[in-house]
Amino acid sequence: MAHTRVIVNPIAGAGKTAKKWPQIIDLLRSLGMDFEHDLTEGPGHAIELAKSAAKNGCELVVSVGGDGTINEIVNGLYDAGSIGDVTLGIVSTGTGADYIRTIGVPRSCMEASRCLTSSGRLTVDLGVVEYTSNGQMQKRLFVNFAGLGFDAEIVRATTQEFKALGDTASYLMGLVTTLVVYKNKEISLTLDGEVGERRICTILMSNGKYGGGGMLTAPDADLGDGFFDVVIIGDLTKPDLLRSLPRIYKGTHLTHPKVSVKRAREVEIRPVQPMAVQADGELLGEAPARFSVLPGALTIVV
Repeated sequence: MAHTRVIVNPIAGAGKTAKKWPQIIDLLRSLGMDFEHDLTEGPGHAIELAKSAAKNGCELVVSVGGDGTINEIVNGLYDAGSIGDVTLGIVSTGTGADYIRTIGVPRSCMEASRCLTSSGRLTVDLGVVEYTSNGQMQKRLFVNFAGLGFDAEIVRATTQEFKALGDTASYLMGLVTTLVVYKNKEISLTLDGEVGERRICTILMSNGKYGGGGMLTAPDADLGDGFFDVVIIGDLTKPDLLRSLPRIYKGTHLTHPKVSVKRAREVEIRPVQPMAVQADGELLGEAPARFSVLPGALTIVV
């Protein structure tokens, strides 16, 4: 077996990962895997652990946690200059599990653990977002999707105001609170050099098909085609937005006259009013923001 490091986020899945980990570690050992493991101690720690694993010659790094854990590990591998040399394994123990829905990694953490010994590999694109934080331009990679507008404000409310309620309850409270106060935004949108002005509710740069805990936000997205599926939800009224939300779970929202999908390699968004930026469900900073694709940048065990 390749030199393997397993990075575990014990608080993922509303703390359920800590309870599942003893079963997972026993199974990995029973499969004959030779590995070391680390438990994260807070936000950003998985980035540092992944950097260390890459610099110590690990060929396989396994994420045990949610989409946020995957995001941090990928950013750590990239920061170490080893994104093309290390294979990623995923045992998803988070609540949403949106990324693996597109990839096809089993939802069961036991079945996903068995997949780590597979010879199957999937090469996927990554997204890069450049955004503003504390007056400085920052850069972050994302695996699944990034967004601005209504979507990012839900993330803000969920993570800053209602996190203590647990994943599902905090998301619902964040959704309701944001729906009450949110106002659509005027933006300048550049897609592969083509500039336009529009008023939007939200805009998503999608690598994967799913977001928000099972919403089929970008039904035709392809993780390896070198493009974002840019989902633009236009100037919807709040009653119309509320009526349309259930359709997103089925992917039928794309038939709405104020919803469109564009394919682009590079996207730039300049808002008239302040807009938050999120990536893989983590609040990053503010727009203006630029998004680009890193084609075929990551290899995943499947």
